[in-house]
Amino acid sequence: MEWTDHIRPEDLQQLIINWEEQQPLKGTSQERDYNPVVKLFNPLGIGTWLLTECDNDGLAFGLSDMGYPELGYISLEEVFAVKLPGGLHIEQDRYWTAKHTLSEYAAQARSAGAIRA
Repeated sequence: MEWTDHIRPEDLQQLIINWEEQQPLKGTSQERDYNPVVKLFNPLGIGTWLLTECDNDGLAFGLSDMGYPELGYISLEEVFAVKLPGGLHIEQDRYWTAKHTLSEYAAQARSAGAIRA
């Protein structure tokens, strides 16, 4: 199964749009602070990701928490390749909607020691 099968098509489209808009702005004062588009989670334990952008190859940017929160790039192919007990996988929280920008979630996560979303 492809990594793209794990994210709703409309969310994947928005992640790619954000990626394309952000690339010429990276490292400038005009870089955008998007609201996360997607929340991924481990249904059995530690592992939460709030993603704002993604390229066509599955390189995504966002806030991840595997025991401590950090901003950076992740491979969606690697995330969705994780095999959990009982045949479970990392999942998209299809009922979640961002209420803050990524930098606000990151500041809250640094303060709390974990993503609270």
